[in-house]
Amino acid sequence: MLRPERMSKVSVTGSKGVMPTVIEAVYDLNLVHLSDYDGSWAGFDNGNPIVGADEASEKLVTVRALESTLDLEDEDVDVASGRLGDDWEPRLESIRTRVNDLDDRRTEVRDQLRRVRERLDRIEPFADLGIDLDLLSGYDSVEVVVGEGSLTAVEAALDASDDVRAYETFTGTGDGVVAIVAAPAAGADEGFVDDALVGVDFSRYQVPETEKDPESYVSDLERDERDLEAKLEEIDADLETIKTEEGAFLLLAEEKLTIEVQRAEAPLQFATSDRAFIAEGWIPTTEYDRLVAALNDAVGDSVEIEELERADYDRHGAHTHTEDVQKGTPAAQDEDGPSASEDEEERAEQKVVPDGGSAVTMDDEPPVIQDNPSAAKPFEALVNAVNKPKYSELDPTIFLFLTFPVFFGFMIGDVGYGILYVAIGYYMATNFESDGISSLGGVAIWAGAFTIIFGFIYGEIFGLHALGDIVWGDLFGVELLPLNKGLEPGAAEFAIGWMVVSVLAGIVHLNIGYLIDFYENLSHGVKDALFHSGSWILMLNGIWIWIFSAHAAGEKPEFLYTTFASDGPFPIGFTGFPEWGLFTFPEAIPGIGGSLLTVPLLVFFVGLVMLAIGDTVEVVEALDVVVNVFSYTRMGAVLLAKAGMAFVVNLLFFGAYEDPDGAFHFLGSAGHDPSYVAEHYGSGATVIFDGLMHMGGIAGLIGGFVILVVGHIVVLILGVTSAGLQGVRLEYVEFFNKFYEGGGANYEPFGHDRTYSQE
Repeated sequence: MLRPERMSKVSVTGSKGVMPTVIEAVYDLNLVHLSDYDGSWAGFDNGNPIVGADEASEKLVTVRALESTLDLEDEDVDVASGRLGDDWEPRLESIRTRVNDLDDRRTEVRDQLRRVRERLDRIEPFADLGIDLDLLSGYDSVEVVVGEGSLTAVEAALDASDDVRAYETFTGTGDGVVAIVAAPAAGADEGFVDDALVGVDFSRYQVPETEKDPESYVSDLERDERDLEAKLEEIDADLETIKTEEGAFLLLAEEKLTIEVQRAEAPLQFATSDRAFIAEGWIPTTEYDRLVAALNDAVGDSVEIEELERADYDRHGAHTHTEDVQKGTPAAQDEDGPSASEDEEERAEQKVVPDGGSAVTMDDEPPVIQDNPSAAKPFEALVNAVNKPKYSELDPTIFLFLTFPVFFGFMIGDVGYGILYVAIGYYMATNFESDGISSLGGVAIWAGAFTIIFGFIYGEIFGLHALGDIVWGDLFGVELLPLNKGLEPGAAEFAIGWMVVSVLAGIVHLNIGYLIDFYENLSHGVKDALFHSGSWILMLNGIWIWIFSAHAAGEKPEFLYTTFASDGPFPIGFTGFPEWGLFTFPEAIPGIGGSLLTVPLLVFFVGLVMLAIGDTVEVVEALDVVVNVFSYTRMGAVLLAKAGMAFVVNLLFFGAYEDPDGAFHFLGSAGHDPSYVAEHYGSGATVIFDGLMHMGGIAGLIGGFVILVVGHIVVLILGVTSAGLQGVRLEYVEFFNKFYEGGGANYEPFGHDRTYSQE
């Protein structure tokens, strides 16, 4: 469970004549993660694709191009109704011809439509002017310019130009289109109007070359536009018909060709000689017998199958040991087995270079199959978002499963929000095919469940405390519950208390991380584990036991000793650890209380010395045992922030008052409104806010209800972005960094999960 599934390295050797059959059998198993041959063995090269690979690849490219052209998706067709048939290749060619013809026509029509629309865009300003196009060009003695700009600015520029002898402007019914007819002054150069307008924001239009009046020209273009749009719709309809009729066939063809290409290109990963091949790969150890049985059924004793090793690695990726395994299949070990001289020569070839009595194998790391209980499976997505665990290290998924939902529930702690999180998670887990979204749905379900649990502990449902009174008071009669979140002035000690609880959660969480690291380092010996991991455990616990001890109590915050005192917010009777002083001096040193050194501080310094011996460079990070723990106070901060937001939303709608004891109470409907406070408490209670439901009649009630609903939706969403992200950050940054590196290879077996077809 904490380790990836055990993997075995296997080797399959045989003559090249049986290689296609072996490939087909291994492919159908969808079990072997093939190793890539690097070309380093004398006499062996990477194999060549099986005959027909290029043709299959070309057809596969064709099918995928057709699917792209048709915008074909799995959900668009009922694949179960499709059939490939023996004549699928001519059928594919026919579909390709039809689709390509239609696509070419569609491209041509789209180009024509684009050009028509461009001409329409160019002619519209001239149609707005209402001047025949033939009147806007062809003059020798004057220049005609049409464009868009400010008439006032244009006329001012023309008036100021010495090159303009006279001019006249025309405007259309719309804003900005100006036609200028200008006569040049003596000596003016060609283009004098453009020169005059250099400093003016003026966009010039090219006069269309046509003898038609603008209105007729626009009418003709609009008719062409409608005709082309109709053609385009007709082509799209034809393509949609092909998609409906042939979509299932194309998906079946794609799957068939994908399988053919993968099979045909498999030899590229093999080591091959003129007569033999070697294929190596990783399989789950428990599946070895199934591999042997399948190959024996396919080719009998024509191949030799060996389980080369059952991998076991230390945390640094080095082999710790390789479990002794039975080498080869029974056929390979049988001295009376096949004795053909050719087979013997080939198998002798395949041994390559001896190394301690066994063949040199392809050098690659085993892939990873995470092996977690079904309940923890969704959390693999969160682990893999950082990096897949190496085969050589512990999989932290189970620890994430045990801690992240607790952190999330602690920070939100509301039955109402928890129910919504569970509902959203269930929808995500059951209505999406994406593994990633489904996994996040599973995480949301667990996070929501613990939000509900902590909601009962806090006695809150959508920020209201009525649940606590009903459950713990009326139902169970428990006095210590529910726990207050600390928003009320009279319960401020709870707010500080939750920060202390967050610190304690951090100490426990980090201890787990260091203990995992200690366990991992045991593979290098007890000494290595003690000096590299044990040192951190000693420093972490030594410094924090000292912080919570009576030593130098006068210099420490009082809440360290009152949070768990008998009269504190969490009354378990703890008022700090004893001083455990060493080297007590007759005269007290200010702030030390008479003891220069205590047992917890000694433990811390012993850990620091051990760390310096084990890895001197890490000494500069020794204060991380304090800093990292303080990071967990963000949990208490989020708890208070989210509770405060829910409180404000409810305050705006319901209103609230503070009773003479300093406790807050939300107002309600008739019978528990502001008048109730005045009647029962007089001037002894203070109404904080009347609440929209009591202030503005129906309008106030409806508006307040909208604020109530929208506000709680915002809190719900921010719960994910704050509690969710902060919880993940604590796991990734503070916890994982103690023992986890990641970087494992994903298990990708050679084969194909048939989605639409079966052999």
